[in-house]
Amino acid sequence: MDARDTDLKKELDATLQARRELGEEYESALVDSFLEKVDQRIDGAVERRVRRQLAEEQMQTARDSRSPGAMDSWGERFGFGIVSLVLAVPLSAIGGGVAHLPGLLTAWAGIVGVNVVQAARTNPGLFGRRASSRHSGWED
Repeated sequence: MDARDTDLKKELDATLQARRELGEEYESALVDSFLEKVDQRIDGAVERRVRRQLAEEQMQTARDSRSPGAMDSWGERFGFGIVSLVLAVPLSAIGGGVAHLPGLLTAWAGIVGVNVVQAARTNPGLFGRRASSRHSGWED
């Protein structure tokens, strides 16, 4: 039994006890008072449910609006590509100058890696497995 149910049961018991003590002339006032308390509890429960539902809908809307496809514009992707190429020049020079070919390859592996991660973030299904639409010839 819920705590609210026990409180409501106590209220009903108190109302019945008061009716016994006060007599039938106060019965309608006591019933009205009890029904008012029940209405308040129902209103509170409905209000909590409505607030919870609205909060869930707002959270879902916020999650949907923050999805990578909706958040990233063409300009952002283009800007990331330009910055990546601009930074590739000094990184290549430093890597090639310090460690020659292995340094150059390491610098470009990092550049490619960052761009792959960005591409995967903006296009979630880009590198995932694709389900084959062809069926095998085997029957179960």
